[in-house]
Amino acid sequence: MKRMFPMILLFALLLCVPVRADELTLDAPSALLMEKQTGTVLFAKDEHTPREPASVTKVMTLLLTMEAIDSGALSYDDTVTGSAHAASMGGSQIWLKEGEQMRVEDLIKAVCVVSGNDAAVALGSEEAFVARMNERAKELGMNDTHFVNCTGLPADGHVTSAYDIALMSRELIWRHPDIRRFTTIWMDSLRDGASMLVNTNKLVRFYPGATGLKTGSTDSAKYCISATAEKDGMELIAVILGGSTSDKRFSDAKALLNYGFAAYSLVTEATPEAFQAATEAHLKHGATTIFPTLSSSSFDTLRQAV
Repeated sequence: MKRMFPMILLFALLLCVPVRADELTLDAPSALLMEKQTGTVLFAKDEHTPREPASVTKVMTLLLTMEAIDSGALSYDDTVTGSAHAASMGGSQIWLKEGEQMRVEDLIKAVCVVSGNDAAVALGSEEAFVARMNERAKELGMNDTHFVNCTGLPADGHVTSAYDIALMSRELIWRHPDIRRFTTIWMDSLRDGASMLVNTNKLVRFYPGATGLKTGSTDSAKYCISATAEKDGMELIAVILGGSTSDKRFSDAKALLNYGFAAYSLVTEATPEAFQAATEAHLKHGATTIFPTLSSSSFDTLRQAV
């Protein structure tokens, strides 16, 4: 059986870039655009200044939860009992009652869709959990970050940066793709339909290819978002911190995503050694060659449109 040569090149289709990076005008004081597969930073503005992230904090809460699920330490079907502490949370919430039992899967949905602070605390309320958040941040190279809680509610010393948010967002969506089935929900419900959920991330409905990820806002943090979207096999992460309004936050994120998709494409290329081996096999055996799979001898890179 013949196989097609598995070297795939996704060339840039645009002959010109409508907006250059130096022409981007953003409202937010801090912003960053990163490509998921390679981790390449495509745009940055004051990306290392520590700022309050509000509920974008919950990206780390979700990351630790998904790591626990993938390791077998936790299951989607496990039941969590709401504590008095969780029930006391203000801000965005699902009105979890003390003693109420809810599946881990539903708590994750509540965090992803409506940014439930009570749901986040139910998943990670212990001091040990916050300590692990900071440990994981160090492991990921998040040098601008210190977490005080798992919700992002205002607290002295609770800060991160646009760059660090991109790092943890990348780890979440890259290592745990199942999170997308929660972060792409626009409307859903809990408690057998008694509690309706509408996503706080408007891009999920109104931006083509949106895959998530997390919004956040408080009076002191202003308006923040880690927005993810995919097009033609390339997924981008756009981080906005300190937006002056909710709409401007979303506009900034869309501007970054539009720029990234217009200016770059993801290219999977074979290494020179793999390409030579496949070529020699083809020359030796002719059209009946079964070419070797190059997945272990290939790498992803970004190509910029010209």
